[in-house]
Amino acid sequence: MSVIDALLTFSFAAVLLTLTPGLDTALILRTATVEGRKQAIRAALGISVGCLIWGVAVAFGLGALVAVSELAYDILKYCGAAYLSWLGINMLVHPRKKFAVADSSEKPASNWFLKGVLGNALNPKVGIFYVSFLPQFIPQGHSPLIWTFWLVSIHMTIGLIWSMMLIGATRPLTSLLRKEKVIRWMDRTTGIIFLLFAARLAFSKR
Repeated sequence: MSVIDALLTFSFAAVLLTLTPGLDTALILRTATVEGRKQAIRAALGISVGCLIWGVAVAFGLGALVAVSELAYDILKYCGAAYLSWLGINMLVHPRKKFAVADSSEKPASNWFLKGVLGNALNPKVGIFYVSFLPQFIPQGHSPLIWTFWLVSIHMTIGLIWSMMLIGATRPLTSLLRKEKVIRWMDRTTGIIFLLFAARLAFSKR
């Protein structure tokens, strides 16, 4: 496979992967509609950093360890499921009552950047995907280390572009989404989605 073919094929596959609705999409939509554009951008950046963490791990061999070690996979899997469950339960039990527009001088109510990072960093599926998927697009004779970072960067860029599109699509609905009933429904719905993802992750097999 030539360099151009590898880049084009991987980019197409990454677009399809990114457009498939999942936990990242739910997190971005919820944050954009309930906490606003700035917090959603922080979450999107956190998600990208989570991908980068796995990219570094895979590039230096940790991802391969998780792929072959049942214990390592299970530990990370259950940590991720516990974290998602904690987020989901909090949204179900303590949904927001109003939309608070954060002032630039105020400290954000929630660290959505960190939540975005942990959401991906604690999901072993990302690592397994990178380990099994990325090597197929590394041209023969090229450095696996350099190409792993290059391909992960492409995936991150596509993810950020899609996140910005999702964030932009919520702006016309801001007035509606500031209503208490809508915010409560959004929080509880997202909480249920997070719990479903936690269960799916906890019972998943490699």
